Amino acid sequence: MSLPLPLVVVSGTPGECGVAYGKAAADLIGLNTANYLERFASSAGLDRPAVRRYGALFREASHEYAPRVADMLDGVAEGADVDVNEIYALNGRSELMYAGTECTAIGVLDTRTVTGHTLLAQNWDWHPAQRPYSLLLATRDERGSQVLALTEAGMLAKAGLNDAGLGVCVNLLGSSRDRRSGGVPYHVLLRAVLEARLLGDAIKVACATPRCSSINLLVGQAFAAGVPGEVLDLEVVPGDVGVLNPVDGVITHANHIEAALPVFDVVRNLGGSTFFRSARARRLLGGEPLDEKHLQAVLADHGGYPQSICRHDIDAPSDAERSESLFGVLLDLDERRMTITPGPPCQADASHDIRLAGLFV
Repeated sequence: MSLPLPLVVVSGTPGECGVAYGKAAADLIGLNTANYLERFASSAGLDRPAVRRYGALFREASHEYAPRVADMLDGVAEGADVDVNEIYALNGRSELMYAGTECTAIGVLDTRTVTGHTLLAQNWDWHPAQRPYSLLLATRDERGSQVLALTEAGMLAKAGLNDAGLGVCVNLLGSSRDRRSGGVPYHVLLRAVLEARLLGDAIKVACATPRCSSINLLVGQAFAAGVPGEVLDLEVVPGDVGVLNPVDGVITHANHIEAALPVFDVVRNLGGSTFFRSARARRLLGGEPLDEKHLQAVLADHGGYPQSICRHDIDAPSDAERSESLFGVLLDLDERRMTITPGPPCQADASHDIRLAGLFV
């Protein structure tokens, strides 16, 4: 299988999956951990002891509220021979440092697609130096549940889907309630959502799990044949949740809060392209039946270039604020298929399909 980034495939209990993943990607996890230790120091003023103290708090909360995810992360640290608290700090990178505004996400109901399939898509925008530390992680646990996710080495999920036809895309948010103590990092929450087999359970996980930062989850599930799929958007802030539903079969989201939540959206003090990317994506999707090429074209759009849906690393005022569309992701929830495009998507020669059904034989 020709892919633009490494693929790690593991099976077993959460702990066994974590150990196997850690061993398989040990070099990359070690390099990514060292890379983030430097970022924490330069961007947040956190030395290694401080990073480990925060990591220990994240670990404690994760074991309390997402124990299976925590078991996997403990295994990652063991397998990669990396300090366990540094692994949890890595998974809490968005809680520990300024991460800028990143990502544009799209959800399309089966009533609007040419194939009749439920689709999710997004660009993952982040610092271009992080591209070499990215990978695809496929897991099958002891119960037979399978998950495929794009992630960073040492983490367990960003955009992804599972064999129950449930998928998630993600955007960073920022609110006045962020950096509360006692919650799980949002990358841990992401993985916990992807572990759910039912859409209602995934929503419950997202809403009921205490968190210490704000995150937007675009969640969907394809149901049995003949039963229309469903997509919704959850703006999850510490202590509250905003819910958005598709309009005319389509929903989009960027990095500002759109629901009427009783918090101050800190992105409103920053401004930027988030205020037009979501609306622009909706307009570009139009009203006709949509195919995957249409969604890919939206992910490659240059309106507002270089701060466009297809983001380019050109105009950042500092190194810490550099951002680029590292990968474009499309999830066909009916086919349990991820299509990944190396970014920026406008420059990609080809996209690559990965189907869950073909990974575990």
